[in-house]
Amino acid sequence: MARARHPRDSADRGVVLLALLLALALGGIALMAGAQVESVARQRAREQELLFVGDQYRKAILRYYMGAPPGMRRVLPAKLEDLLDDDRYPTPVHHLRRLYPDPITGGTDWGLLRAADRIVGVYSQSDKQPLKQAGFDGRDQQFNGAMSYHDWVFAVSIRGVTAVPDPKPPGQPASAPGPFFDPTR
Repeated sequence: MARARHPRDSADRGVVLLALLLALALGGIALMAGAQVESVARQRAREQELLFVGDQYRKAILRYYMGAPPGMRRVLPAKLEDLLDDDRYPTPVHHLRRLYPDPITGGTDWGLLRAADRIVGVYSQSDKQPLKQAGFDGRDQQFNGAMSYHDWVFAVSIRGVTAVPDPKPPGQPASAPGPFFDPTR
């Protein structure tokens, strides 16, 4: 025996289908909001890592400069690898444990701030705008209001040293790091 369809059954199914579609839409919106929050949290974590890694490079460059063996003139490193194995001593000295990648770009393509042919500091090659715009500690106060990570320059200050950034690779805008590097500090 075939059961007769009642018009009300059809309307009930339509309401259930509409409720299911609404629930799916709301779930999708909640998922997108969660993904956005996760993305911001990841970027903040990369910024914190950039601040840590940049400071490690800054400290290593200063240790290299100040750690000249007795009787030798103080010089800045010529390349980042010099911070790993300072061969000015009979037994190489390690000012840096390893060459850290740039947490923002993920690569080892650090921008280098140079004085003549020597490294004074490093900066990220990323032109993305940082989330963190204020509240920096000590030596990083100049990062307040930076327009890009490229402006976060981790440099040592040595009286009488004038530093300039390495040129950017071809195809990228030739903007220099921010105007905050003060070689007389």
